[in-house]
Amino acid sequence: MTRVLIAPQEFKDSLSSDEAAAAIARGLRRAHPDWKLDSLPMSDGGPGLLDALRRAVRADTGAAIVRDPLARRVLGRYIRLRESGEVVIEAAQANGLWHVAPAERDPLYSDTRGVGEIIAAALAEPTKRLIIGVGGSATTDGGAGMAVALGARFTDMAGLPLGGGGAPLADLARIDWQRPAFLDGVEILVATDVTNPLLGPNGAAPIYAPQKGATPEQVDILEAALHRYASVLQRSLGVDIANLPGAGAAGGLAGGLVAFLGARIQSGFDLVADATHLHDRLAQADLVITGEGSFDSQSLQGKVTGRILELARAAGKPVVILAGRAETRGPNIHTLAELEPDTATAMANATALLTALAATL
Repeated sequence: MTRVLIAPQEFKDSLSSDEAAAAIARGLRRAHPDWKLDSLPMSDGGPGLLDALRRAVRADTGAAIVRDPLARRVLGRYIRLRESGEVVIEAAQANGLWHVAPAERDPLYSDTRGVGEIIAAALAEPTKRLIIGVGGSATTDGGAGMAVALGARFTDMAGLPLGGGGAPLADLARIDWQRPAFLDGVEILVATDVTNPLLGPNGAAPIYAPQKGATPEQVDILEAALHRYASVLQRSLGVDIANLPGAGAAGGLAGGLVAFLGARIQSGFDLVADATHLHDRLAQADLVITGEGSFDSQSLQGKVTGRILELARAAGKPVVILAGRAETRGPNIHTLAELEPDTATAMANATALLTALAATL
């Protein structure tokens, strides 16, 4: 009997990792009802983190009404692992790009206040460890909004409070902050596989803000504002995150979590792989199927698809990549574009197309 490990990440703006895994499984069952399928949605700390962990371990789900990037009220979920009591938060539940339609995107003023609100709600019951996945954000505010929600005060030269978002940080003069008592004794891990620093040509604004709708002029505004932010952070809190690897993740939210909460940045993929026993499940498979929305050069730089590909090859397992589109071609790479060349149509019908694509295997 052929055993297949199905381990995709999200197809951005189309399918969650859970939905992608289910579509692939339907296609395989259609063509090979005798195959044994092991479905394992994956995440590197962004959208899909909660679903990936819930499939692997027993957990209780909690929720709170929080602000989205535009300060609208949304329901943000988190989970508490039953065995360990650890709390896992997916920051995108509050500041995720998926909350904001393309026409609504406001890269200068979207903020992370809702992330702080989820943290406060999730820690209403004590825990020894808090894991925060930070990918998939619509924000570039360095985690300032998150800190404000937890009690920080950001003021300008006149002593007036700043508005939300990344752009107002250009006027930042002072930060007043006292770490909340409910965080005492809590180890905080930031789950991300982004290694970009906060500032510079590879920083949060130049690399990621365009994906959130920022024009070149807005990227320059955000970069200057984050420079000011990092300078005041170092002066007020004594923490330097400007060049910290990974601090640029989620528009600098990772850096803000380090600066304000004393968090430690850790590989999101490794965290999920350990929790889901990925290595053992891969060892039992005869075939591995992974995938994502766009398989490109970044996929091979620590992202889920590239890491799965690397592990499968090291274990001597054949691996197939199913993607929305791909920069490279190969016998083991198949795309939705082969079935539907129009990108918008393919994204709108991603579930059916991915099922059909999997069936052709």
